Amino acid sequence: MSDTDVLVLRRGTHGMPAVDYADALRERLPDHTVHVARTPREEREFAAGARVISSTDVDPALVDRAERLELFAGVAAGYDHLPLDELASRGVAVTNASGIHAPNIAEQVLAYILGFTRNMHVAAERQERREWRHFQAGELKDSVVTVVGLGAIGQAVVQRLEGFDVNTIGVRYSPEKGGPTDEVVGFDEDAIHEALSRTDHLVVAAPLTDETEGLIGEAEFETLPPHSYLVNVGRGAIVDTDALVSAIRTNAIAGAGLDVTDPEPLPADHPLWSFGNVTITPHNAGHSPEHWERLADIVAGNVRKLDDDADPADLENIVRKPE
Repeated sequence: MSDTDVLVLRRGTHGMPAVDYADALRERLPDHTVHVARTPREEREFAAGARVISSTDVDPALVDRAERLELFAGVAAGYDHLPLDELASRGVAVTNASGIHAPNIAEQVLAYILGFTRNMHVAAERQERREWRHFQAGELKDSVVTVVGLGAIGQAVVQRLEGFDVNTIGVRYSPEKGGPTDEVVGFDEDAIHEALSRTDHLVVAAPLTDETEGLIGEAEFETLPPHSYLVNVGRGAIVDTDALVSAIRTNAIAGAGLDVTDPEPLPADHPLWSFGNVTITPHNAGHSPEHWERLADIVAGNVRKLDDDADPADLENIVRKPE
């Protein structure tokens, strides 16, 4: 099999076929060879000569066949599922798709917030019953929105909130870096609880790390006001699920919008499905019709950098440098 500049593995994402991604790469790299493997056999054959492989995941056995491999380009923001050690030990850099999901995920966060504020779940219930009866609703204006994680997604959320006259608090690992929010605090327990005590909408948009795992638990739900809402578009394990269920059952908070859960997928008999004030979407906020186009911009740019013998540390969205 001839050498391949970029190999796209056969698995798509969010119902979008990998062949569309390959087409987007070809448009940006007309002087390079881009193949999309449609079968396991083609993956094995093309991998042998590939400089770049891109997909949702990669089998270490496939990496072993890829003797020319310089870069694995993940197509999602998360990368904890990838064989990072194996790739790095083979001299392969790893990048992710950080940032490409920010616009659509931020829009979904606003959908949760506005839906809860205006009690659209109540409207949906009454429409289903064909019941013409007024209900009360709130206003987002002058509320406090606390955003945990001020990466690309958190910043996009804050940007989209600017027109709603809200007060914002950002929570990040390095508060000295500041951010686009009115206030920025770190992961110090006292600082977080002080922020939570003033929070109307808590948005979790952080990655899962040792610092963020279980960050929102029983104590934090006790601090949040009972009228507050939780939105989680980060990772399910950042929120203690048992504590969340208890908070909903006891009206410690007013509701939740969850695009991620722990466990995931959420079992059909899980109690979270039964609450009328909990909106659950199946890790779907990352879907956008622009997904492949935005990712292709990043990956094509990195291929050009590899052509110029750039230091792997200079690749966009680098998450693991080769050893």
